[in-house]
Amino acid sequence: MHHSFENPTASMIRQARRVVIKLGSSLLIDPDNRSLRREWLRRLIDDIHPMLQDGVHVLIVSSGAIGVGCRSLDLRRSELSLAQKQAVAGVGQVRLLQTYEDLFQAHGKSCAQVLLTLEDTEQRQRYLNARTAIEAMLELGVIPIINENDTVATSEIRYGDNDRLAARVAQMMSADVLIIFSDIDGLYDADPRLNDTATLLPRVETITRAMRAAAGDSGSIDGSGGMRTKLEAADIAQTAGCQLLLANGLHAHAFQRLLDGAPCTHFVAQETPRQQRKVWIASSLNVKGTIIVDAGAASALRDGGSLLAIGVRDVRGDFSRGDTVRVSIESGQEIARGLSAYSNKEVASIQGHHSASLTEALGYDGPAEVIHRDNLVMHTQ
Repeated sequence: MHHSFENPTASMIRQARRVVIKLGSSLLIDPDNRSLRREWLRRLIDDIHPMLQDGVHVLIVSSGAIGVGCRSLDLRRSELSLAQKQAVAGVGQVRLLQTYEDLFQAHGKSCAQVLLTLEDTEQRQRYLNARTAIEAMLELGVIPIINENDTVATSEIRYGDNDRLAARVAQMMSADVLIIFSDIDGLYDADPRLNDTATLLPRVETITRAMRAAAGDSGSIDGSGGMRTKLEAADIAQTAGCQLLLANGLHAHAFQRLLDGAPCTHFVAQETPRQQRKVWIASSLNVKGTIIVDAGAASALRDGGSLLAIGVRDVRGDFSRGDTVRVSIESGQEIARGLSAYSNKEVASIQGHHSASLTEALGYDGPAEVIHRDNLVMHTQ
């Protein structure tokens, strides 16, 4: 009897519920005529479509805005000042997004532009706002096309490369898998352009000093990130509990090739995104306040539920949205910790309310959960 065994890379991608795909400039821009490789992109989108049909959330971190802008305006990237690059990026971003929209529309899907700066993922409030907006896009079945906001970013507040941006997005959105498509098969034990005996490393549990030394700098004309930034991205992803695959995207059906078992480097995640997040919440030293809940809410939380406003009895302390708070029962015993979706004043205004009447009590349309179960850690009794 014949059994078909799926390769581990394919099964990892197929089991994922949320995947971030990063596409570099060296893949999107044809080096010979500096035009956008539209046909290559169409094939990639055709190949990820079945995953979208299965309800998987896909986010694309896309470079290429400056390259496309240079082509449109017949300019050379190497001759541009920072201000000119910012202007050119604005031109290119419109054309780039139009291409994505056309190609996704062929499958009946919509995409949305998300431009992020470094501060959007480093400052807590902006991080939460960005995450909420992207989450809403995914729930609507929209594919976020994410890029660094080159038009406003200055050299001091830049990622400067989309490898680290993609890893930050994967971390922010609790993605299961991040796929970085590059112009190389993966991470080698030496630079394969200089050393014929360089060997591909198929699986990396820990990034060593020797790997960093072998990584060197950027090797492509259009790109800003080399192997060094990919290792920094792998660092972020591994710690965030996200599997990272570094693969060659130069082939016509790059994504399908990966599913078919093409060589790549798998940087192994330390834990799942949810476990990692929960460890972070549980170990938070900066607990800002306490939410007191009734017996019914405490029971629902122990069964794996979220904390709803109707179960809140009292609020203590001064906290903002996204802060870590204690959850205690009326006797004063702490039973959990979590990230509050509301400030202490907002929780006080909605405590005891049914979910249906929250908008009226708040004056705006907020989340149904005071603390979502993914942001809640129960104490072992």
